[in-house]
Amino acid sequence: MAGRNQSTVTEFILLGLTGDATLRAILFMTFLGIYVVTLMGNISIILLIRVSSKLYTPMYFFLGHLAAVDIGYSSSVTPVMLGGFLADFYTMPLVSCIAQLCSVVTFGTTECFLLAAMAYDRYVAVCSPLLYSGKMSDNVCILLVVASYIGGCVNAWTFTSCLLNVHFCGPNQIDHFFCDFSPLLKLSCSDISVIQIIPSVSSGSIIVVTMLVIVISYVQIVSTILRMNSREGKHKAFSTCTSHLTAVTLYYGTITFIYAMPKSSYSMNQNKMVSVIYTVIIPMLNPLIYSLRNKDVKEALRKVVDRKKFS
Repeated sequence: MAGRNQSTVTEFILLGLTGDATLRAILFMTFLGIYVVTLMGNISIILLIRVSSKLYTPMYFFLGHLAAVDIGYSSSVTPVMLGGFLADFYTMPLVSCIAQLCSVVTFGTTECFLLAAMAYDRYVAVCSPLLYSGKMSDNVCILLVVASYIGGCVNAWTFTSCLLNVHFCGPNQIDHFFCDFSPLLKLSCSDISVIQIIPSVSSGSIIVVTMLVIVISYVQIVSTILRMNSREGKHKAFSTCTSHLTAVTLYYGTITFIYAMPKSSYSMNQNKMVSVIYTVIIPMLNPLIYSLRNKDVKEALRKVVDRKKFS
């Protein structure tokens, strides 16, 4: 009987952000607009980097991959969220649920590694400008990007392998707008005492290591900038880092809330709100941050527009 019960749950019901029909309609239009802006902004960044010779640098090489990851990140969550706004509840097969979680973790982890690689790039550019071309060669940049994707896949495999060893035989309603790990585990009828620790250790280690790289890089950057005699030199050096520092603050601020703080310190509604920020809002903001606060990107965009006008 226990074996039959454990095989009864084959799909899950996502309860979404709200059950109010009017609010769902408003949120549908809002998040549809956000998703369109996300796709257009990140695709524009990728195309701009490809067509502008001025942006053929390591920093923009990483930025192009960050934009691609943000497209995947948002696309893993937002379409399902939008589907949930159109009905009282949204159902997903177990396999699709695990696939969505795997996708979210892959892109989210890859973003952590890419942000750390970008911090290291800024460190070399500011602190060792004469050695920059050697330390950030094409091979080094490709290696850092490949390692970022591999790190994302390995962490996702940790989450997926844990879920594949869990049995679901009870309620199938997930109090979330996507198949997140913690809400899924709450529906398990297996012993999860070890299973819930392994992904937390894996994700926590990645957050700590990448944050250390970022913090150490920026400590060295700030130290170097303070030793500069030229005010113009200080401003130029710091301006190359502000966009990245803004993106890092937003992203790590939210994922730390989810993965580092004790689960008892926040409610499920708070969890959902913060999850909206790092899976939906930040992928939309990143291209705006890097375009509005970056002279090179704005100049490249202006040249492309001018070429279109006179062609």
